[in-house]
Amino acid sequence: NLGRVKIWIIHWQVINAIEQDYRLPPPMDCPSALHQLMLDCWQKDRNHRPKFGQIVNTLDKMIRNPNSLKAMAPLSSGINLPLLDRTIPDYSTFNTVDEWLEAIKMGQYKENFASNGFSSFDLVSQMTMEDILRVGVTLAGHQKKILNSVQVMRTQMSQIQSVEV
Repeated sequence: NLGRVKIWIIHWQVINAIEQDYRLPPPMDCPSALHQLMLDCWQKDRNHRPKFGQIVNTLDKMIRNPNSLKAMAPLSSGINLPLLDRTIPDYSTFNTVDEWLEAIKMGQYKENFASNGFSSFDLVSQMTMEDILRVGVTLAGHQKKILNSVQVMRTQMSQIQSVEV
């Protein structure tokens, strides 16, 4: 019976995380636009999920325009926005982490980031969901928005490094 209790607790925690809009980060090297499509398909309310035809259409657009995969950056807001219209500003256009947080409308966390030592883009780009929780971001939507932006930052950094090499 102890095993059943453990399984039930783990199952409840999984279900609980999904109910709070937690989703796993994208697989390594997964284009941001493709991850956003995954997130759209995992919407809690099935009416907000894209229909099969919309998924095929989006994938077809990605295949026909591979450069859009490099440039795309997801935001957690705006379920009804077309996938390819979602963008996050290029982190390199900002001088400070504070400016970046303001640009993604998460300026209320500036002190949290600074007091936890996340004061450079190098450090921020390595943040995980655990780090985001540790700095005090408790709202699921804010967590997702910051994590998505961090993942885009990481992608942009790796693209810049590969161009420099």
